[in-house]
Amino acid sequence: MRAPLGSFEDVSPAAGRLDLLTPPVAEVVAEGWGGLPSDRIIYVDTDPAIADTAVLVEHHGPELLDRSANCLVVKAKRGGVTTFAACVVLSRTRVDVNGAVRRHLGARRVTFAPVDTVVEESGMEYGGITPIGLPAAWPLLVDPAVVDEEWVLLGSGRRRGKLIVPGKALAALPGAVLVEGLGI
Repeated sequence: MRAPLGSFEDVSPAAGRLDLLTPPVAEVVAEGWGGLPSDRIIYVDTDPAIADTAVLVEHHGPELLDRSANCLVVKAKRGGVTTFAACVVLSRTRVDVNGAVRRHLGARRVTFAPVDTVVEESGMEYGGITPIGLPAAWPLLVDPAVVDEEWVLLGSGRRRGKLIVPGKALAALPGAVLVEGLGI
């Protein structure tokens, strides 16, 4: 099997590699979502030492910078209530935390969530956070530019390995909301 993007050597349907995914990610991948069959989700094995986007792009192709998405978790506060939300933007952009995110969540203050909290609450590893399998209580904010990509490279829940999914499939994840201007 060949990956639809990048130069990866170990490529296979993710449904056949559930043992390499964290439990919350494996559960969603096994079932598929929003009409996306599980065989359209691709797993590519990668070295955990090159999980960060800039290094991964150097090793597997410069086009990945435009076709990869990062999933960042924020913590929003308003009136003593704290809410976590996941934000998915193309890797070449950054999340508009103080603009689009704050407005969408109606929060007074938004910051990036502490890594240890994200890891504990999501059941995923730092450097592999993905929108697939996140806690249902977390709103999932997705930049429309991500959805417009035919294929998107994402984390797999672990530092080792990545998932490749159709961009439109991210808009069909439970709780997903498209937010214009999320990625700037």
